[in-house]
Amino acid sequence: MEKRNLSLRKLTHALLKNGSKEMTGRSRGIRIREGLERILGEEKGSVCLVLDFSGMGSVDFSWADEVVAKMVSRLWSGEYGEKFLVLKNLSPSQMENIGVALERKKLAVLATGTEEWQLIGSLNNYLIHTLTRVMKRRQLTLRELSEEEGIEMNTSGTRLLNLYRKRLVVRVEGGGTGKEDSHRGRQYIYQSLLF
Repeated sequence: MEKRNLSLRKLTHALLKNGSKEMTGRSRGIRIREGLERILGEEKGSVCLVLDFSGMGSVDFSWADEVVAKMVSRLWSGEYGEKFLVLKNLSPSQMENIGVALERKKLAVLATGTEEWQLIGSLNNYLIHTLTRVMKRRQLTLRELSEEEGIEMNTSGTRLLNLYRKRLVVRVEGGGTGKEDSHRGRQYIYQSLLF
């Protein structure tokens, strides 16, 4: 998977040309989201867009809903294909308003910055637990999760698949190469978006 770092400050300057650092209003949000969607559309294959909020001002609910919540919803529905989104260098107030917009729609996205990763938004506790395992180990198979958690293979597979469908982990084909694995079909490795 390819990672593409994108400065929101540069994108905002290029699209709005008014020098504003504030991320407010639905109409301004539409222009930014459409610009981000054009960038995603130009990318071929599996891409993780890391959206850097460094140097930006406040975020209001309307902007957060129009840009982040709408894009995450479309990522979850598969509208953009094999694309992923990570938010970077959010201030506490930016994180709070984006979190509210995501929670209202029961959505979630990964964020990173000076500290370790964080989940912003709403996600079931068992999926948060599974995501924490993937992030800690950097990658995980359903067999490893099943053995570590003492849960059925189909349960661990469902959890990992749900994280992938929510674009919180990436899925790559791999796994078994031995004779005993040949009858099991495709095997996937679920990896952190941050490594």
